[in-house]
Amino acid sequence: MALKGVVLAGGSGSRLLPLTLVTNKHLLPVYDRPMIFYPLAVLKEMGCREVMVIVGGRSVGDVLELLHDGSDVGLDLTYRYQRGALGIAHAIGLARDFVGADPVAVVLGDNIIHGSLRDFANRFVGDPSLEAGAVLKDVPDPERFGVAELDGNGVLVGFEEKPARPKSNLIPIGVYFFRPSVFDVIGSLRPSARGEFEITDLLNHYLAAGSLAHTIFEGEWHDAGTIEALVKASDFAASVAVEVPIEKAEGPEAAEEERTDPHRVRA
Repeated sequence: MALKGVVLAGGSGSRLLPLTLVTNKHLLPVYDRPMIFYPLAVLKEMGCREVMVIVGGRSVGDVLELLHDGSDVGLDLTYRYQRGALGIAHAIGLARDFVGADPVAVVLGDNIIHGSLRDFANRFVGDPSLEAGAVLKDVPDPERFGVAELDGNGVLVGFEEKPARPKSNLIPIGVYFFRPSVFDVIGSLRPSARGEFEITDLLNHYLAAGSLAHTIFEGEWHDAGTIEALVKASDFAASVAVEVPIEKAEGPEAAEEERTDPHRVRA
């Protein structure tokens, strides 16, 4: 059973204005490469080969021009367009036909992650009793995100979307795992007060059912969704760039010259 991957690269990028007036935010540079290269690398490290990129907002054609079929980054890519900002859960729902009967890992397109999630991915895929998984991280500003709520014994009991008074400093960092049951659950959701289908509602559903696993990520994580966060993420990426060189399956010369070997073209 193969783990498929989904990168969510939609949204208007309003928190990154004016940079996103003329381009998709996931094409903005984070040090030496476009932002979207980072979540793709996360999925590849977890063992994904087939990945769907959910695009939206501005310059979606430029995303395809950058990534093509994914062979330059060692992946088999396909695409789906999300019309409007309807939330993370809605975007995941667009991948139903792509996912089929396989488990899926979902990564937000503005996540900059340094560290392995392979063990957690293997744990999820290998345990059929698990229907969902979330990666948590301790952060200093949890009010900007969905927040994990713990009881007095430190047991995870719920998720709350951008609370004014967070009940912990643990947040889901934008890496999720699901089995195909997620699509029926998404179909039962109702939009929140801000008009979106919330990922926290999905997580709470599986948590209540006792089928959600979580791990606390000890590696580095940055959200590049604001100007300030983008600068910090770029500074961090510069410090580790030598450890994670840009991979080009065909080599940069072949990409630049747009050479195609007809004997290697997939039907």
